[in-house]
Amino acid sequence: MTTISNTISTASVESRSGRRFVTARRVRAALVAFLLPIGLIATWWIASDRGWLPEQILPSPAYVYSTLVEMIGSGEILYHAGVSLRRVVTGFFFGAVVGLALGMGMGLSQRIDDYVRPLFLAFAQIPTLGWIPLLMLIFGIGETLKIIVIAKGALVPMAMNTSAGIRSVPADLVEVGHALRFTRWQTLRLIVLPGAAPAVFTGIRYGLTHSWTALVGVELLASSEGLGYLLVWGRQMFWLDVVMVAMIAIGLIGFAMDKGLDVSENYLQRWKHGEAD
Repeated sequence: MTTISNTISTASVESRSGRRFVTARRVRAALVAFLLPIGLIATWWIASDRGWLPEQILPSPAYVYSTLVEMIGSGEILYHAGVSLRRVVTGFFFGAVVGLALGMGMGLSQRIDDYVRPLFLAFAQIPTLGWIPLLMLIFGIGETLKIIVIAKGALVPMAMNTSAGIRSVPADLVEVGHALRFTRWQTLRLIVLPGAAPAVFTGIRYGLTHSWTALVGVELLASSEGLGYLLVWGRQMFWLDVVMVAMIAIGLIGFAMDKGLDVSENYLQRWKHGEAD
């Protein structure tokens, strides 16, 4: 009985030590991650304070912060961020759905892959922003143009990663499904898709990142609202504080979306981490 108690006590101490180690490691990683931004802000502050560049070109951090507070209070930055987020969610949804279907087709069928992949790779080599002049002629500069450009940004990484993920599923697992007399749907649902899930999540993350950058690009060229429009408007009016506020908003929203997907992926695949432990 004493031996069992000692074993449980030792395991409890080791568990607490492990949790403390993980917490300390995360805190240290967070502190290291903040070193570069803090250094850049300090350099920016010194440069503006000593007048290394004119204030019209390099406004002080305090001035940019006051502009940010003012734009949040007036609701201006929130309105433009909301417009951009609505566009990116809509375009990403359509692009991800089409990319997922296309990637599954190329991954599951060699015939579809042989027919589609050469043209698809040629399509993928053209940068997303390179399609804007042609799409402008066809769809104008309305919301349809923006949604198509954003969808294209999501479609390519989604299709490529889904196809690669499906093809990376071990053949032994598929053979197990055949031995258990799974139907094609059961094999797809229980073996192929779970095996391809990491690659699909990678496609989602890359697709969302490409969609966000494509959104900003198309708003720079053809929009009267949104964060990309704020960049152009601030540059035209030579309000560099507004430009910097828009850049900060774009960076923070993009980081938050990527971090949210990272947390979701880790949560949905917690079984995988449990096996590794």
